Amino acid sequence: MLDTSIEFLKGVGPKRGDLLKSELGIYTCDDLLNYYPFRYIDRSSFHPSNHLNADMPYAQLKGKIIGVKLVGSPRQQRLTAKFEDKYGSIDLVWFQGARYIKPTLEEGGEYIVFGKPSLFNNRFTITHPELSKLSEENPLGALKLQPVYSSGEKLSGRGLNSKGIEKLVRTLLPQVLDLIGETLSAELVKKLNLISRKAAIRQIHFPESGEALQAALFRLKFEEFFFLQLQLLRTQINHRKTYGGFVFEQVGDHFNDFFTNHLPFELTEAQKRVVKEIRKDLGTGNHMNRLLQGDVGSGKTVVALLTMLLAKDNGFQATLMAPTEILAQQHFESLSQLLKHTGLNIALLTGSVKAAARKPIFAGILSGEIDFLVGTHALLEDKVQFKNLGLSVIDEQHRFGVAQRAQLWKKNICPPHVLVMTATPIPRTLAMTFYGDLDVSVIDELPPGRKAIKTLHKKDSSRLNVFAFMRSEIAKGRQIYVVYPLIKESETLDYKDLMDGYESVSRAFPLPNYQIAIVHGKMKPADKEFEMNRFISGKAQILVSTTVIEVGVNVPNASVMVIESAERFGLSQLHQLRGRVGRGADQSYCLLMTGNKVSSEGKKRMEIMVRTTDGFEIAEEDLRLRGPGDIMGTQQSGILDLKLADLAHDQQILILARDAARMVLESDPDLARPSNLRILTEYKNQARRRPNWSRIS
Repeated sequence: MLDTSIEFLKGVGPKRGDLLKSELGIYTCDDLLNYYPFRYIDRSSFHPSNHLNADMPYAQLKGKIIGVKLVGSPRQQRLTAKFEDKYGSIDLVWFQGARYIKPTLEEGGEYIVFGKPSLFNNRFTITHPELSKLSEENPLGALKLQPVYSSGEKLSGRGLNSKGIEKLVRTLLPQVLDLIGETLSAELVKKLNLISRKAAIRQIHFPESGEALQAALFRLKFEEFFFLQLQLLRTQINHRKTYGGFVFEQVGDHFNDFFTNHLPFELTEAQKRVVKEIRKDLGTGNHMNRLLQGDVGSGKTVVALLTMLLAKDNGFQATLMAPTEILAQQHFESLSQLLKHTGLNIALLTGSVKAAARKPIFAGILSGEIDFLVGTHALLEDKVQFKNLGLSVIDEQHRFGVAQRAQLWKKNICPPHVLVMTATPIPRTLAMTFYGDLDVSVIDELPPGRKAIKTLHKKDSSRLNVFAFMRSEIAKGRQIYVVYPLIKESETLDYKDLMDGYESVSRAFPLPNYQIAIVHGKMKPADKEFEMNRFISGKAQILVSTTVIEVGVNVPNASVMVIESAERFGLSQLHQLRGRVGRGADQSYCLLMTGNKVSSEGKKRMEIMVRTTDGFEIAEEDLRLRGPGDIMGTQQSGILDLKLADLAHDQQILILARDAARMVLESDPDLARPSNLRILTEYKNQARRRPNWSRIS
């Protein structure tokens, strides 16, 4: 019955069936059963007629119908009825079907009336109300929380509004209730005091009380998270079983020499902790698959370099792959600077490296003469063959596709260890969900001596003061970013905004006293690089740009970040942009420019940015404000296909589900025990429907 195509359910038929399939993705009776209400109307309480107001979304009253009459000409007849309770009276009006409805109304009969109240000629009216006649068969006790289902114009035109869908579910539920099987083990249900799946499905559609609804929601949200985490953890376990890793046994001369003699600063406690976690991974003989997340400026690159030195000490080469040429170039320069007295050989390979210059690089990595190779997607080319690649560090990994990253695995007989880095702080719940098959390390501490960036919210009306402040900073020898939003749907508008802004800045900072560089997405790569280098070298004091400078650009002399139309950015993006300054010893500033009128949500974002520079706190706030789909860019991709659970608000349930999934797998990794048969069956069903969650393999 559950697998039966939806058109065969009583009340559906071929045309309605096609609509349910195309509009809601409901193909079978089981799909309808799992199409949950998105809210509920409390039908268990009543409003007195003298307490109505026109702003109420709905009202429910109990009383008697009196004075039923048809009004108007036969062509435009309407039906009116006076409805009274012990507090007063209101009017009920029907503009359609008046002649058919009138015979069904019993004057003096007791009814429950439900609908939207409106004020007309100083009297409250409910148009086309829902009516239920009170009788022994339909007592007051039968009224509960009424489900409201998402519908649409096409569906409503076929009678499949919320009420119509509710009717179908009421038809289906009694037929299939006893077919709804349990998906969790009896041990898990008992231990967590969960209601049965059968009870949860019944209560989610037609809850008997608020408490029953909460129990159903908890059970079904837990189940969604549990099977998602089970899949991620099993991927992690299978990964470790399937892929052995090179064993890095030694902490040798290269690591010790650099750590003792060439490390330019003391590591923070957080960096030391993460290096220990990585060393432990590399010594186990298992393949390392670790996510390293840390705020802007927290020192991830040094941790990556220490890991690369461990590879060298154990006879292996290492790569560092970045998503853009500018970022790859910067990594190459900073690593070269750190390694200049160590005798180690490091090379750079990007798309713009000419064929003649590539030959010695290809030869050097094949012979083992080159120890470390930094680059972009160019590292993935078939011609790039290593003597003995043992470690791949991937920066800002979300910018690379799964297939691209997997190509790194083919660079040795055994897959190299993988260290994934991101400067985008990820809330714990998102990290557990999107990177649940990776081990996670967090650098949650900034190096000592860093001055906190001062963030100020400025409106258009104070622009002249902002320009004066920029001049004073340039007079001190500092440099300034001015960034404009980039919205993909409106590249023309963005370009206009940028060019208008560039002209405005050019008028305020004229030649020859000031040099202004400009970077945007419509420029050729060579022109973009030329302009960026003007700023990086200090020839230009101001860089006017779109968000292309969001990730990785490192100019220690830049002390001011001006973000135009800051209300158009998400919190995490504002935080990333702010992280472009504060990299030198000078006091740095971030100026959030907005229009004089800002929405309440925009104000909230500005207040958070001014209040804190903690990237993890900002990420949690961003999750609450925008939701996980927007933050991870998965709204349309189907990666986060959760019906009820919400990563922003159900963090405790997620943690409970992950702990439960880990407990089950620790005692029964293959789900082979009879007690876990239900879990295994549901796991296989879901695995067929889910996208591939593996992030690296």
